[in-house]
Amino acid sequence: MGNCCSDVGGGTTAVGGTAPSTSASNQNDAADLYFRSRGIQGLFSQIELSFSATDLRDRDVFSKSDPVVVVYIQERDGSFTEVFRTEVVLNSLNPTWITKYTITYQFEIVQILLFRVFDVDTQFHNVAVKMLKLEQQQYLGEASCALSEIVSKPNRSLTLDLVQREDSVPSTHSQHRGKLTVHAEECFSSKTTAEMTLKCLNLESKDLFSKSDPFLVISKVVESGISIPVCKTEVLKNDLNPTWNPVFLNIQQIGSKDSPLVIECFDFNSNGKHEVIGKVQKSLADLEKLHSGREGENLFLPTQVGHDNQNKVLKSKLFVEKYSETVQYSFLDYLAGGFELNFMVAVDFTASNGNPRLPDSLHYIDPTGRLNAYQKAIYEVGEVLQFYDADKRFPAWGFGARPIDGPVSHCFNLNGSSNNCEVEGIRGIMMAYTSALFNVSLAGPTLFGHVINRAAMIASQSLANDAKKYFVLLIITDGVITDLQETKDALVKASDLPLSILIVGVGGADFKEMEILDADKGERLESSTGRVASRDIVQFVPFRDVQNEGTSVVQSLLAELPTQFLTYMRSRDIKPNS
Repeated sequence: MGNCCSDVGGGTTAVGGTAPSTSASNQNDAADLYFRSRGIQGLFSQIELSFSATDLRDRDVFSKSDPVVVVYIQERDGSFTEVFRTEVVLNSLNPTWITKYTITYQFEIVQILLFRVFDVDTQFHNVAVKMLKLEQQQYLGEASCALSEIVSKPNRSLTLDLVQREDSVPSTHSQHRGKLTVHAEECFSSKTTAEMTLKCLNLESKDLFSKSDPFLVISKVVESGISIPVCKTEVLKNDLNPTWNPVFLNIQQIGSKDSPLVIECFDFNSNGKHEVIGKVQKSLADLEKLHSGREGENLFLPTQVGHDNQNKVLKSKLFVEKYSETVQYSFLDYLAGGFELNFMVAVDFTASNGNPRLPDSLHYIDPTGRLNAYQKAIYEVGEVLQFYDADKRFPAWGFGARPIDGPVSHCFNLNGSSNNCEVEGIRGIMMAYTSALFNVSLAGPTLFGHVINRAAMIASQSLANDAKKYFVLLIITDGVITDLQETKDALVKASDLPLSILIVGVGGADFKEMEILDADKGERLESSTGRVASRDIVQFVPFRDVQNEGTSVVQSLLAELPTQFLTYMRSRDIKPNS
């Protein structure tokens, strides 16, 4: 094993195949594990897009149009790059194309797609599609959308009106150009996950003054014969008859139920030089038979006798105490089942932000239109989440300010209404925020408990009504909170609700206490009564750090959101169509 588990704290914990109902960091999602192991966060799913059209314009004299779809993706600088072409469908104004475009869906990025439809001239019918010069074909129309608009539809289909591009020559014909339907399918060969509880009996002691500290590493064997680790159990101290916590293996992740697996038992050493106790090689199908037959499999150790490699069979045995298979639904399955993400926002109006009328204030509204940090966070997070909210009516609050002729409020409606906290769209939040700056006096202190409890109340009411909603509260703040324990209490209580909380720290304050709220940085939160949070629901990002690294604040903030969503749904056995 070399030094892959050399740190004592991290090396003794399970990796990869752990229970999906505990913390968000223990998800057994093969793709997520792959990207995280390479330093990439977030949800990545392969999506297949298929295309059909109706009522296309007929540009041919003696036959119908011969259409092709060309797909472009928007780059960071706003330009579009061609990424795909379908086949050409001959003589059809209502074509259904067979060739599909595969794209990696990234939840935390707005992926803008442009679709252009061309009529391929008869003289080019023998030319390969990828070699066609588009300027020699007749342009039929185009449409654009975000990928998230397609996948968030219950049937994963979006029908778009084809329009004329702005830079094309104006047409004297009717502007009716037909419709293009784009359908998305998630590329999953298997969503089935096998859950196993493994134990060993009569392990050999490798330590001089104590018993072995065993753990298991499960690897898949690829065609070349190389073993690739898939997951590792936790380490059990001083135990020669260990029973480990359940491991969860995605069948797609290992190939199939008949694919060979190597299960190695090691004695843990803090220096990273773990000693092999023994191993077995079995497929999932074999392990299922061991469980049903209540049989054990002897471990072996490879040994060399002369020039031959032989296996020394040991007295130690591996048993499969529990074996079951379940379907692990994906984030996109829940979207297809009608679930929504509902966006909420709370803005810090404490005096430490500075006078909004002065340029050095964090709340300064630049007359040139340049966004301040609060506006950037609202816009960038809202731009992503708005596609997953059907009515696009967003609760918006402020805290830490004194409304005109009133006491300091730690949760007031941003739109100034006394009974309605919702605004229309992201633009509505921006307008309410700007208006509030001129209608309240900045005060203090910085308290989170009130807005978290308000958001939790909305989530609780939705849950009681069996609504298919999951709520996301964005809190933007410039300072250290003064109600840390009250905030912890509110978060522990909210951890049982369909709610995640994103916190953006703006300005130059010390945000160490904020990181305590984010379970990625430490232990699970505990309330004043000793109750521990059922899951991690907080993601915190200091805005300055994100800016300095050139990473989008959205990507940093939203990286864990799909996993938090799935943790909630799976731990409560909520299925997409329930």
